[in-house]
Amino acid sequence: MPRKKYIVTLTVDERTELEQLSRTGKTSASAMTHARILLKADTAQPDGSWSDSEISAALDVSVATIERLRQRFVEEGLTACLQRRQTRVYSRLLGGEQEAHLVALACSDPPDGRSCWTLRLLSKRLVELGHVEQISHETVRQTLKKNQLKPWRKDCWIIPPEEDAAFVAQMEEVLELYTSIDNPRYPLVCFDESAKQLIQETRTPQPMKPGQPAREDFEYQRNGTANLFMCFAPLKGWRHVEVTDRRTQLDYADQMKYLVDVAFPDAIKIRLVQDNLNTHVKASLYKAFSPAEARRILNRLEFHYTPKHGSWLNMAEIELSVLFRQCLDRRIPDTDTLKAEINAWETQRNQTANTIDWRFTTQDARIKLKHLYPAIHH
Repeated sequence: MPRKKYIVTLTVDERTELEQLSRTGKTSASAMTHARILLKADTAQPDGSWSDSEISAALDVSVATIERLRQRFVEEGLTACLQRRQTRVYSRLLGGEQEAHLVALACSDPPDGRSCWTLRLLSKRLVELGHVEQISHETVRQTLKKNQLKPWRKDCWIIPPEEDAAFVAQMEEVLELYTSIDNPRYPLVCFDESAKQLIQETRTPQPMKPGQPAREDFEYQRNGTANLFMCFAPLKGWRHVEVTDRRTQLDYADQMKYLVDVAFPDAIKIRLVQDNLNTHVKASLYKAFSPAEARRILNRLEFHYTPKHGSWLNMAEIELSVLFRQCLDRRIPDTDTLKAEINAWETQRNQTANTIDWRFTTQDARIKLKHLYPAIHH
């Protein structure tokens, strides 16, 4: 084994200080670990002079850490080994025009072959453009943080059109329904669908233990997807989720028949809020049932559509989000398990009649979404 370049030899006073420090524990964890490393590496004691590998195994620290501590002891002394290194302080050098150039660059399109700006790309481009002679990526980060810019991030959002009469007409129609009083003869139902991927474990997950979170293997087996139909009556605090293999026009028609004949058999008219999916049409019922049966069901339904690019107005989307957060945010292997878990969640939610505290009204829309309303010129 090659001879160590940095040899730890403690004086009597130094060893006494380290022994007292390791016994009392009145210091930081890193300082205590460093004290124990130096005591075991001390060549002045008969039981000292441990090898780096022996110290690493005994104290559960890396060999590289031990080597750096040896060097620090020899070059800087004991006090430096027990103190934290001072964090490097970066000074923000950009201001005025230089800061403006950086902000403008970060808001521009990234260079060809790159999907977004990075800190190092920005610092390099500032030098290339002659705005600064040199600059670190950390200075760029601090400047962008000050201006609340993160050019490597983007938000996916439904961007509504400008001055769209059709949008606001449908929006106000739905918002007016939400302010109505619950009428058993004319129930309000929000309808939507979503998909859930079925995933089976390939190795048994490890349960949570004190000091350790639950663990699951990154490998899994994909078992296809299942479709979820959500029927949600917000004024009643009632919901029903149907699990199907697909979401075709025939499946949609079956859900409409369920609403009319099973969920609300005594209703004169069911006011149905839904989005503009191509299956959400009256023709779907004529594909599934005889003309007389399709007309019977449709006579009991009153369709209300959310605006295009405005499906966020459908409260069924919110209830689906609750379902995924509370029940489906995990690996579920098959449809039988999926149905059982959803049924338990649905039963509990219906027993407590959980609903949604919807506060966005027509008056709010006319103020906050004023840009969507067409300008009237006389």
